[in-house]
Amino acid sequence: MKADYKNWMPKGMVFGVGCLAVVSLVISIIFGSTAAFEGMAIKKVLMVIFLVLAIILCVGTLWMYLMYRAFSYDGKRQLSRQVIEGIADYVNIPDGGVGLDVGCGSGALTIACAKANPNAKMIGIDRWGKEYASFSKELCENNAIAEGAMNTSFQKGDATKLPFEDETFDAVTSNYVYHNIPSRDRQAILLETLRTLKKGGTFAIHDIMSKAKYGDMEAFVAKLKDMGYEKVQLIDTTNGQFMSPSEALWMGLSGSAILVGKK
Repeated sequence: MKADYKNWMPKGMVFGVGCLAVVSLVISIIFGSTAAFEGMAIKKVLMVIFLVLAIILCVGTLWMYLMYRAFSYDGKRQLSRQVIEGIADYVNIPDGGVGLDVGCGSGALTIACAKANPNAKMIGIDRWGKEYASFSKELCENNAIAEGAMNTSFQKGDATKLPFEDETFDAVTSNYVYHNIPSRDRQAILLETLRTLKKGGTFAIHDIMSKAKYGDMEAFVAKLKDMGYEKVQLIDTTNGQFMSPSEALWMGLSGSAILVGKK
């Protein structure tokens, strides 16, 4: 049995946009060759509209296909694997301790952290909404079995209101989750995650932490230090650590950084 971590760029989305591109092109050709609307300006306008739409969708399909190839766990680039394993390197849980992975998706980061900390336990939490229909609790559990990571468990929950008491976990982590949550204050979501961290616990949270999505993160780092957090760093992961600057740019991942530290 092999783990199936899916792909951050769903194959169905690539196929769907590609089909729309073909349909738009066919409609444009039909308007250009049919006798209908002959002599009417609307005919040329519709032909041009659908042709431009077809070109845009073709470019979009190519971009998504390249993303799919880069993210694939079975491909040559394997960016997803590199990111997951890179984050897991920051997660250290004492023997007998428990860590939390917020927005676990297919369970990849939860399992990577569990394997890196075999004498501890990892809990993965996700809401597994219809937007990510290919991800589920069952998928996570099957992947854990396939990887032999029996020190894991998974449950449903909301990252904006975690179903855990304060200071529950020895480590908390997350990967590319919070920027997907509609919010005017994603720093508040970070604080909600950190609320569940025990005194002395560590955190490693990776996301697109650009100013547009998160506000002033340097000020947030200073705020955490004022609150008593230690060794807080905001580490750029687009400088070659997880991806190159050019990859981050064309993939739309510019601003990716990992927030690490100790409570």
